[in-house]
Amino acid sequence: MFTKRLAIACAAFTLTLGNVAVQSATAQTASSAINTHPLRAKPLPVTYLFPEQVTVVAGKPTPIDLHFKVADGLHVNSHNPHTEDLVPTTLKLPENSDVRLTNAVFPPGADFAFPADPKEKLSVYTGEFTIHAELIATKGDHLVEATLRYQACDNQICLPPHSIPVTIDVIAK
Repeated sequence: MFTKRLAIACAAFTLTLGNVAVQSATAQTASSAINTHPLRAKPLPVTYLFPEQVTVVAGKPTPIDLHFKVADGLHVNSHNPHTEDLVPTTLKLPENSDVRLTNAVFPPGADFAFPADPKEKLSVYTGEFTIHAELIATKGDHLVEATLRYQACDNQICLPPHSIPVTIDVIAK
């Protein structure tokens, strides 16, 4: 009788352990599927770093530096690419805003060549880059949503051109 109870208890224990293992494996598989799902948000090729807020003198041109980062393994065409068929990196402010962009100085691009054609040099940004901008704002607090447009590439393909918001709270006193 004891042996029969022990066998039943062992069978029940084995079933319970098996059920826990199946649930754990199912949860890991589901988690993995979520993390690799093609619709899951991927990091952008370029991100706006800072500033989030600037204070300027109302009605006077004020210099500000806008900082961006290109994702590892990617590059974006500079503001002045070497050929006309490449999409340049550009910065725009809304035209009907109380804040105007009066000047934008982009950094020079670095020369880059694809391994397949080392003689053709492209002008690109990698890592972090800074745009030296100049703004004029009317008096008040303005939430400005500028736009950075770029085309990102890796060593094999180029992604379609893309734009990201550059949101800055401009306080003009």
